[in-house]
Amino acid sequence: MASLQRSIIASVLFTLFGGPGMLLLLLPWWLTRLHVVPGWSATAGWVLIVVGLIPLLESTGRFIIVGRGTLVPTVPTEHLVVSGLYRYVRNPMYLGVGLSLAGEALLFWSSRVLIELTVAVAVMDIFVRFYEEPKLIRTFGREYRLYQRSVGRWLPRITPWQG
Repeated sequence: MASLQRSIIASVLFTLFGGPGMLLLLLPWWLTRLHVVPGWSATAGWVLIVVGLIPLLESTGRFIIVGRGTLVPTVPTEHLVVSGLYRYVRNPMYLGVGLSLAGEALLFWSSRVLIELTVAVAVMDIFVRFYEEPKLIRTFGREYRLYQRSVGRWLPRITPWQG
């Protein structure tokens, strides 16, 4: 039980003050002072933000409960997580962050947040390709290779993977 509590605390702290929190809270506040531009873009922005938070939160919980680990790269999961949204796409958390950032660009009608989104997507892609995937291959071997061949990195499957 103490291990689960530590995983929850570490994941919440990392989400709020690490990668996702920096990208979705701190940088947009710094770039826009959270000035909402009313109109259709604000409505569309809120929809994208909420839709983007769903995979981020669902995957965070799945990492803690199923993977028995955290989002923190130094405290990774003990088990490969291939259930839930991971049956459709290998990186639902990153997609969720991207959708939420796109929503913030609309909500604040901000070219600066759009640039942040572009840079964040490029950095996430580089991180996944050159750090995360090689580490998963080293850690989980054939299990991850099969998953990698069956489920797309960024483009979701239409039907869930049954691996």
